[in-house]
Amino acid sequence: MSRPLRIEYPGAWYHVMNRGRRQEEIFLSREDYESFIGILQETSAGWNLKIAAYCLMPNHYHLLVSTPDGNIARCMRHINGVYTQRFNRRHGTDGQLFRGRYKAVLVEADSHLLEVLRYIHRNPLRAGLVEKIADFAWSSHQGYLSAARQWEWLHKDLLLAMLCSRESGRRAAYGNFVAQGESEEIERFYSLKSLPSVLGGEGFKGWVKEKFHHLCFQQEIPESRLLAPTAEEIISQVCEHFRVSREQLNAARRGRENLPRDVAVYLVRQLSQASLSEVGKCFGLHNYSTVSSVVERVKRRGKEDRRIRKHLDGLREKLVGRRRMQPLP
Repeated sequence: MSRPLRIEYPGAWYHVMNRGRRQEEIFLSREDYESFIGILQETSAGWNLKIAAYCLMPNHYHLLVSTPDGNIARCMRHINGVYTQRFNRRHGTDGQLFRGRYKAVLVEADSHLLEVLRYIHRNPLRAGLVEKIADFAWSSHQGYLSAARQWEWLHKDLLLAMLCSRESGRRAAYGNFVAQGESEEIERFYSLKSLPSVLGGEGFKGWVKEKFHHLCFQQEIPESRLLAPTAEEIISQVCEHFRVSREQLNAARRGRENLPRDVAVYLVRQLSQASLSEVGKCFGLHNYSTVSSVVERVKRRGKEDRRIRKHLDGLREKLVGRRRMQPLP
């Protein structure tokens, strides 16, 4: 069975979602909703989970959370497990409540947090459950408009400060912000059939790929391919390594070896997990059998020729080997 991609580190932000199995409702009564919120508070206090937003829909939930201790898996295991136990006890049922493992989208800690916050709080509107966000009782929306002590457990100050530098104007700024519709970027992101595991700018995605490259190529985790170097990254690195231009790399003359091109073809096939036809498109090779021949030739020569092996090992080290961790952008 495939597993979702799990990226954990201290200070990470996530949009976490889970649904009832077979689209069944996971909240049947007011007591269920209150129980889940109570478990969120327990987890926040017991495992240092910073909960910035929640929205509890009849058959699924949304959370925006931060993990100072890098322990999202432990926190979610507690939330889902304890709620399932209490739900089954309350309703005289047993067995699995949720459809499976939760989905956690890693979110860049910038304006994307605000976009996700708005997306979460506007869920009841999109679902047609209410005509006004304020009419929905089971989200943290009201907590962003209130200074009451009952909301002190909600980790909202950081996001409110992102909306307005003056504390006196933050609640009004939030109200204006959430009243607007979602941005095109967010609508496009959440409309994807297979939701990506990372939401953020290209710099942030690049940092994630560098820091967690050791998770790529795990067959039981299909999304691990997202952490692998792209064909363009590999080709660029090969050009730099052999000190050739892109034009020189693609040059092919009958009877003459183009070692940089052959190495690039081999590494794109091996490291990016691209199909033979996809590799061929990168190099203008229209016959996938030609790509296969190049890959096998470089593989064989890498075993027999120490010079070729040194080139391959050096390039692998730069692309997916041990890297110095760069600070989070």
